[in-house]
Amino acid sequence: MRIRWQGRITVDAERHHGEPCITGTRVPVATIVGSIADGMTPVEVVEQYPQLAVEDVQAALAYAADVLRSDPLLPIPA
Repeated sequence: MRIRWQGRITVDAERHHGEPCITGTRVPVATIVGSIADGMTPVEVVEQYPQLAVEDVQAALAYAADVLRSDPLLPIPA
C-alpha cells in the first residue's frame, strides 16, 4: 500500500523558495528523489538527512509519482 504523502509534504513560499519539502524540514522533495535516482537507498538518504524518516522518503516518491500523473509531461532537451 502506497504511503499517503499529504501531511508529510509542505509547500510554503517562505521556506526553500516554495519548493515542496518534507514538513518541518528544509529538505526538498527533489533532493530526495534525486538521491534515490542517483542510487542511494532510502536508509542512506535518512543517514544523509537524519531529520528524515524512511516514511518521509517514501512520501517524497509518492508525491513525485502523483505529480507526474497529474501534470502533462514535456520532452527535456538532451
